[in-house]
Amino acid sequence: MKYDEFKNKVQSWPLIFSRDLMLSQLRKQAIRNQLERWQGRKLIIKLKRGVFLLNSNDRKIDPSKFYIANQLYSPSYVSLESALSIYGLIPERVSDTTNITSKKTMRIKNELGVFVYQHIKTQAFRGFIAQKETNGLTLFIAEPEKALVDFCYLNLEKFKGDIKAVFEDSYRLQNTETLNAKKLMAFATCFNNTKLLRVIKTLCGLIRKERAR
Repeated sequence: MKYDEFKNKVQSWPLIFSRDLMLSQLRKQAIRNQLERWQGRKLIIKLKRGVFLLNSNDRKIDPSKFYIANQLYSPSYVSLESALSIYGLIPERVSDTTNITSKKTMRIKNELGVFVYQHIKTQAFRGFIAQKETNGLTLFIAEPEKALVDFCYLNLEKFKGDIKAVFEDSYRLQNTETLNAKKLMAFATCFNNTKLLRVIKTLCGLIRKERAR
């Protein structure tokens, strides 16, 4: 297959999966070799084994890093620092794309950046929504409350002693008045973790205090 033929075939695809190109057993190795050559010429970007992105000049659709994150390792949803930043709950800019998965913890690095996947129990793998992007693609992202509960759960070891002080001195949460306390407690309950419940109850108290100001 020549590159122009390939480009015309895939330029409207958000991502290129090599499995979709392998029409017969006999052509598999030839396709792999061709993809490697195009990668070397910077015509395609390798995101992980078997997954590619057409170069920016030739593709007709630009998938976001958050959409890509969902596709590179599934099932997963955007959460933790990435989602907290999107919702304006933390002031920091986030470089890595952080996700939650029910599969094993994973880290994928490619030309677009670093995609981090943190494992949680299947019973707690909920609290995310399907969100339509301006390019028409759909991604999965945690609700604001679930992103915060996920974050607290995966950082429980840091909540030693005065839980309130950890929130006020270390995490500098903002815009917490937009959060729903009932949702926070409901999502925390999914983890069946006593310490997490104490942490989230303390957080709910801080939110009430902030609203009363």
